[in-house]
Amino acid sequence: MRRGTPTLTSLSRSLAMLEAVIADGGARSVAAIARDLGVPAATAHRQIHSLVEEGYLARHGRGGHVAGPRLLGLLGRLDEKQVIANAAAPVLHSLAAELGCVIQLGTLEGDMVTYRIKTGQGAGNLFTRVGMQLEAYCSGIGKMLLAHLPEEQQRAYLAGGPFPALTARTITQPEALAQELERIRQQGFALDDHEVADDLFCVAVPIRQDGGRVLAAISITQAGTPVHSTEMLVPRLSAAAAEIEHTAFGRA
Repeated sequence: MRRGTPTLTSLSRSLAMLEAVIADGGARSVAAIARDLGVPAATAHRQIHSLVEEGYLARHGRGGHVAGPRLLGLLGRLDEKQVIANAAAPVLHSLAAELGCVIQLGTLEGDMVTYRIKTGQGAGNLFTRVGMQLEAYCSGIGKMLLAHLPEEQQRAYLAGGPFPALTARTITQPEALAQELERIRQQGFALDDHEVADDLFCVAVPIRQDGGRVLAAISITQAGTPVHSTEMLVPRLSAAAAEIEHTAFGRA
């Protein structure tokens, strides 16, 4: 006996056709795409006609189709970074409760880190808040995001200083910061080693989209004397990042 809510087979097939047409980019005919999908040509024509009528596809050239105005409108309203945050929230709440630490998720907006999630024991005592922006060069999340900027954007950022010292450990020289960002790319995690505040230590890892693009990062913050070692936190954070990636992007 089947359990759960059954899927609509016709909808699933139409969505598969929509995905195939978008991936094709208007290069081939409906019949050619139908053959690849193993769909009868008549069925494919009906599916695509319906998608055109609803605005999800538009005719292109001689027999091809591309994304239509309704689909493009939906994409324009899609905030990829918020999709990541929505997928991350339950994962981070659970990990924060388990470790007894503050966990945050941030994204890069211009030159600043925007905090989108903040959770865990002691979260109210930490100066950051959801929606707050902070300079990127001095935090674990910020340095992780800077480390994965395209090369030209990263060079422009480093040339745009100054980078004021917030503590005696803040990296303020562009050359030293460039070396730190390269080290972060190589090792796969970033540290805020008392660089934002004297009593805070953070470990951050990236959340990667397909192709390796990094739009967000997550960090664990420990105040005072760290309870957990970096060697323990990095794999735990990386496992949480992988779970978030699976939920947000359907990655295995």
